[in-house]
Amino acid sequence: MKQITIVGSGVMGKGIAYSSAIAGFKVIVNDLNEEVLEKAKRDIETLLESSFLGGFLKQENYDAAKKNLVYEVNLDEAAKEADLVIEAVLEKIELKIAVFQRLDRICKPETVLATNTSTMSPTEIGAQTSRPDKVVAMHFFNPVHKMKLIEVVRGLETSDETVGFVKDIANRLRKEAVEVNEFPGFVTSRMNCLIGNEAMNMLMENVASAKDIDKAMKLGLNHPMGPLELADLVGLDTRLRNMEYLYATLGEKYRPCPLLVNYVKAGRLGKKSGRGFYEYT
Repeated sequence: MKQITIVGSGVMGKGIAYSSAIAGFKVIVNDLNEEVLEKAKRDIETLLESSFLGGFLKQENYDAAKKNLVYEVNLDEAAKEADLVIEAVLEKIELKIAVFQRLDRICKPETVLATNTSTMSPTEIGAQTSRPDKVVAMHFFNPVHKMKLIEVVRGLETSDETVGFVKDIANRLRKEAVEVNEFPGFVTSRMNCLIGNEAMNMLMENVASAKDIDKAMKLGLNHPMGPLELADLVGLDTRLRNMEYLYATLGEKYRPCPLLVNYVKAGRLGKKSGRGFYEYT
């Protein structure tokens, strides 16, 4: 295992790339948008530098990680020699399937293809390839460099060998892996979306302010972040797509809060847009 290719250089893609590079892997970061890819490069280099200056990385690890990272807009070049490809594009099943179909044509027969989805079906994605036994979900959490968990989600055809392979990668990334049999929302997203959606309903019903709802969850239930803070961090558009998928697959209890729908329509997408349930500068 030498090379990991990350497809998609948004928030999650950048985090996975950083964590993979400091773990000693050669990492090729791919994005079709050159401006987005260039921004990802700047952000990853800034995080590497701050980790080094803060004493979290030794000089040799910092130097090796910078050397390990390559940025490539051409997917064929980025993925043709990869041992593992981790897809981190938008939570749209049609987009993910299109990416996996292309990767299936590009990659070596033995390459494992992983999706960093929080809700969607590795079985459905894998079925569109010639290697469903080598397709799996690796659900990372934001911010990737701080969060310890990876949900390893087994599709119907995912082999034991593939699951063992990605669990080993998780260990080398200094993460803890939990193995999950596929079901919509897996473990964490099913619970997290319910909690967040109820918090939004309470805010809409004027039960309490956003600040006090989050404070109650942090101090009363020992959550490290409040559910509304977390939704802002994830992105309200991403959360809405997750809720819509869970609503379609699991039913009424996952109906998206109307306040969430309205915020997304208004462009209030959370931290990335400067405004969500909170204001950001």
